[in-house]
Amino acid sequence: MTTSPPAVRLGAQRPRVAKYPDHDTSAAPEFIDLAASAGLQLDPWQRYVLEHGLGERPDGRCSATKCSVWVPRQNGKGGVIEALELGWLFLTQERLILHSAHEYKTAQEAFLRIKGLVEQTPDLDRRVNRYWQANGEQGIELTRSAGGGRLRFIARSRGSGRGFSGGKNVLDEAQEITAQQMAALMPTLSAQPDPQIWFFGTPPEAPDAWCYGLRDDGEAGVPRMMHMDWGADLDPTDAAEVRRAMSDRERWYQCNPSLGIRITEETVEDEAKPSGLGDRFVIERLGAWWPRMTDGKAALDLELWAELADEDSCRVGELAFAVDVTPSRDWASIAVYGPRADELGHLEVIDRRPGTDWLVERLATLKERYNPIAIALDLKGPAGSLLVDLEKRGITRPEDPDNPRRGDLAIPSAMDVAAACGQLADAITQRTVRHIGQDELEAAIRGAKTRSLGDAWAWGRRISTVDISPLVAVTLARWAYESRVHLVEDDYDIADSFG
Repeated sequence: MTTSPPAVRLGAQRPRVAKYPDHDTSAAPEFIDLAASAGLQLDPWQRYVLEHGLGERPDGRCSATKCSVWVPRQNGKGGVIEALELGWLFLTQERLILHSAHEYKTAQEAFLRIKGLVEQTPDLDRRVNRYWQANGEQGIELTRSAGGGRLRFIARSRGSGRGFSGGKNVLDEAQEITAQQMAALMPTLSAQPDPQIWFFGTPPEAPDAWCYGLRDDGEAGVPRMMHMDWGADLDPTDAAEVRRAMSDRERWYQCNPSLGIRITEETVEDEAKPSGLGDRFVIERLGAWWPRMTDGKAALDLELWAELADEDSCRVGELAFAVDVTPSRDWASIAVYGPRADELGHLEVIDRRPGTDWLVERLATLKERYNPIAIALDLKGPAGSLLVDLEKRGITRPEDPDNPRRGDLAIPSAMDVAAACGQLADAITQRTVRHIGQDELEAAIRGAKTRSLGDAWAWGRRISTVDISPLVAVTLARWAYESRVHLVEDDYDIADSFG
């Protein structure tokens, strides 16, 4: 008498949320077979995603132009992506396929995985004209006889969506996508005969991220969109609910389709311990979303802002600087605030350029030349990554917070950020500030949205449709000046013009 080994329990092969348009046929079987021929065996849940994401209308076009897939890390979303890209490249022979990720290293790793699959499959490898990897971009190009299609891998960090024009697009790390990037991407798809965008991600760190809108559309079942989410429906800010979820094995399996396949229950047990993922467990392993921050209305009156313009405005004496960077790190701004001769405040953006590689040296030069009261840096914002390099250049946090030195960093807390925004709005309403009428500031004010911070509000970088770094920088510069002006010595001569 023989006994069969006990069946291995598997994670849920169907997501908690599954919305997709009706379709008569699907290209998924061919894509799945091609992936198998390259040694990529897909799990049932991965095949389920492809079945509905590759659904076809009667005219053969994609039934879903947007496909949104949210699953906790290490469950195998990369396998879905690889099957898609192999099929588009070798079966449907798309002319251009674009794979983008928030970070270069993520895009590079995805390229290496699919390159390995193709190279180990002679029938596919012989159709390749070249593999390339240079100038921050990687890709595969087929021979002319095989259709001449190209698969490009790029990082979104600097481009804000520029350069995206493929008929089929994969946006990995979709939790990091910004409104600016999508505003750049969407128009490029309008001329494509059968466009499709796939979003893959895990819940975002920022509760004002652009992808909350994507989730809302998906859960509402909007036309021409597929949306699948394995994440738990729970509130990560509810401590009691979080404690229950960390020991709820049933929920572990509901949220992780590859539990029992490539993830073991023992691994999840370790992650659930305080020495594992701790409080991050419900986000990282259970895919729970933070409560969304509400979009606010315009906080500043554009007509009043225009009335405060004075092209001859200039500050005299003391000053403070501030720096801000866009979430995609493609633009950065430095602003100054100081009093005028008539004791009104002067706001000005003194530098705004692409990228971030210029910021540290520019701030060091400004500090040396103008000996400012303070330089404001929001550590919780995108500019926070500059801290290490700034400290190497001598721009440091105060050794004694109660007695800061000139030129020390002014680091706002979340309450300080909210206060700074409210104080700027009040100063504009009370007409106690002036500016020189800069287009970049007006554009930032026009496109800025706000996010809630308790009972207060702050500028919402990720939900704003324009670069608001100029506005954030002048807001923080004013706060830094007002909070430090009485704490530092006042016997220093300061230059008047900015070079």
